[in-house]
Amino acid sequence: MTWRPVTAALAVVLALAGLWGAGFAHFNVQIRQPAASLPPKADGIVVLTGGAERIETALRLLAEGRAPVLLVSGVGRGAELAEIAHRLQLDPAALAERVTLGRTATTTIGNALETASWARAHHVQSLIVVTAGYHMPRALLEIGRELPGVALYPAPVQPPAMRGPLDLSTTKLLANEYDKLLAVRLGLTRFARAGEAN
Repeated sequence: MTWRPVTAALAVVLALAGLWGAGFAHFNVQIRQPAASLPPKADGIVVLTGGAERIETALRLLAEGRAPVLLVSGVGRGAELAEIAHRLQLDPAALAERVTLGRTATTTIGNALETASWARAHHVQSLIVVTAGYHMPRALLEIGRELPGVALYPAPVQPPAMRGPLDLSTTKLLANEYDKLLAVRLGLTRFARAGEAN
């Protein structure tokens, strides 16, 4: 009799672990899928900083005429457009009227709030979102909650660590990102959203 509660609890833990494992496996497949076709032209582009090749990809899309304006969300306090342009061998004067550097966001929730404010100011109804492939599902959820009427088009960037066999550090990164995605889906980040908004 005394073992029944322990056995039941163990069964629940194993079932939850199995569900997490299956979901994580699906997540790993999902984030490796190639991007769907982007529209010929959107109203704007947002790139969420924090990883390799993201800004380069966003500026390439801007240069291709995919959208007239670009928000770089989560830029460090010391970074300037001229510095970014010089690093990418671009003319800062040609970008000045088209690129906005967002400096308030430090989290994905902050990115979503910063993007929503910028999108409303620029009357954006369709938006290309550039971030790492593993970050894209959560980014789309957070931005979509702030901009429910805006069409979002993912343009994922695959970091170098995702292009070959996964090592332990990358696996831990993906597991952490999957846990964060689950928290968003379960609505556990609403308090954090309120804190970011205040």
